[in-house]
Amino acid sequence: MNNMELLADALDYMESHLSDDIHTEDVARACYCSKSTLEKLFRCVNKITVREYLIQRRMTKAAKAISAQPETGILEIALQYGYSTNESFTRAFKQVWNCKPSEFRNRKYTELFPRLRMPLEEGDEYVKKRKPVDISELYDLFVERRKCCFVCCDVASLTPINQIARKAGDLAILETLRRMNEAAGEDDIVFRIGGDEFTILTCSEDESYAQALVDKIKEKNGQTFDYEDRKIPLKLHAGIAKFSGSIMRYNDLFAELHTALKESKRI
Repeated sequence: MNNMELLADALDYMESHLSDDIHTEDVARACYCSKSTLEKLFRCVNKITVREYLIQRRMTKAAKAISAQPETGILEIALQYGYSTNESFTRAFKQVWNCKPSEFRNRKYTELFPRLRMPLEEGDEYVKKRKPVDISELYDLFVERRKCCFVCCDVASLTPINQIARKAGDLAILETLRRMNEAAGEDDIVFRIGGDEFTILTCSEDESYAQALVDKIKEKNGQTFDYEDRKIPLKLHAGIAKFSGSIMRYNDLFAELHTALKESKRI
């Protein structure tokens, strides 16, 4: 088994056991490798630990449940994702979403940490160059809205923010998400396509509609978010994309979205 196959198996195992009480050693055992080998490889490729990834994915799923199931109690949702107390669940949730689970019920949900996927396809250049995410759950919507516009955004100069503190970088990502959700229409869908890259799949084929969203997002450029006692300015690049292929393939769409991001940085 090569390294990419090992990581793919690890991701599959974790995704299948998000509701179970698993730890790094359980994932390593399932992949027939040592804990240190898995941890070193996972951190090298994905820049986070196995434990951090598990927390991110669990809290992403938990946030979706909180948003979609208002009648379900927080503790019941906590139990679904391996947390036996409100306190431990709230700590993990706040670590990812920067708010309490009870406060999230009034927020618009977006999958902040989609499932990662490994670049196993030969010639998959865009995927090899970037951290690939699995947005296959949206495939039917992509097909349905194949002629609609996408608005693509990423953070300008995230590295200096991360150098302040990793938590500051996480808050910059959350602020990016907040601005995009605020600009998006009720039927528009916001999703993540990379480390600091998000896309709005609009419900409109009209580029002027997409441009209005871009303008709303850019109006916020330079505004600050709070990290401890500091106010950190945030600027987003934003551009418009449309799928031009004849057959909807994830890699082709992924490439076009990132091309739009690249072009937006020249403006």
